[in-house]
Amino acid sequence: MFATHWFRIGACLSVVVAGCSLVSSCASSPTYGTGKTSMEQLTDDLGQSVSLTGPDPKNKGVKYTPRPTLVLPAQAQKETLVTPQPTIANKDNPQWLESPEETRARLVSEADTNSDNPNYRSPLASSAIEGGRRTTEAQTQAYRDARALQKGSYLDQRRSISDPPSGYRTVDDPAKLDDLGEPELKKQKKRKKDAAIANSGKQWWNLLQ
Repeated sequence: MFATHWFRIGACLSVVVAGCSLVSSCASSPTYGTGKTSMEQLTDDLGQSVSLTGPDPKNKGVKYTPRPTLVLPAQAQKETLVTPQPTIANKDNPQWLESPEETRARLVSEADTNSDNPNYRSPLASSAIEGGRRTTEAQTQAYRDARALQKGSYLDQRRSISDPPSGYRTVDDPAKLDDLGEPELKKQKKRKKDAAIANSGKQWWNLLQ
């Protein structure tokens, strides 16, 4: 009987301590920038849920003024305004790339113009491929185009949209385009030779002695 009495007292004290801890933790909990603790926010939410009137709007008491009219320049200043710069993103720009439809229309027009020229062969002609294989003339022309592209013959025009403008691809000396630099095999041999000298503890000037 005595033990049961003390057990009840201990259980009640535990419940009271747990409740006080819960209340204190809620009261000292962070506000997360809202200015209210979690318990205060919970109380406000419960009060708004059972209230008959809705919450006050956030813009209550805000005074809105009408937007002012545009400030126009004086009549004498209108003639001195700077003329807008014309846009360069149009088809009249020489750097503007052709669409596939425009390319085909241009090739058709060229074919009609050179209809009386026996030496002209249109790129649209289907005779360039016979039986799924290129003819000798087509292969020769493809080889010439590849060589011309390798030598930089098309530096004055853009062949694809990823190519930079021609002004960024000009060189002061065309001979620099044929200079391929030092061969990679020669560089590799030089690196091996330098590594062998470094590992042997000798320097290059010791080889001359």
